[in-house]
Amino acid sequence: MKKTNSNLFKSAMRKFATGVTIISINRSEKYIGKTVNSFASLSLKPPLILFSLDRKSSSLKEYKLSRFIGVNILSHKQKKLSDYFSQKNASWDNIETFLSSNNIPLIKNCVTNLDCQKIKNIVAGDHIIFICKINKLRVDENKKPLIYFNSKYKK
Repeated sequence: MKKTNSNLFKSAMRKFATGVTIISINRSEKYIGKTVNSFASLSLKPPLILFSLDRKSSSLKEYKLSRFIGVNILSHKQKKLSDYFSQKNASWDNIETFLSSNNIPLIKNCVTNLDCQKIKNIVAGDHIIFICKINKLRVDENKKPLIYFNSKYKK
């Protein structure tokens, strides 16, 4: 075992395969989306999920102020969307969406879409952890997920 540092920690975490999500919000009729792979289920009763954003994120303030949040778990055919929403201020023009009952944009053709209500923010290190309760969801059993491993998408 080696004493940890930032580079060694990043190298180790790249070895953990994750799905890829786009977390979406609607702030005053402006849609905002961020690609996030720091996402996990937290509880079955009640149904809770969590994700985190870097405290330096360009839209952190908007996410902290949002009451409702969408989670779009991407399919293996949505790599371009993942790359696109990893950029700052990505536009929602030409993105196929539908609106949740809480007016949150959700992306079509995902493996799963979650319509959530944020219940708590927690500051931890250089990130903010968002805990959300799932109100409604949609699952497409026929789609395969987009997987990220060792800093690359897996086929």
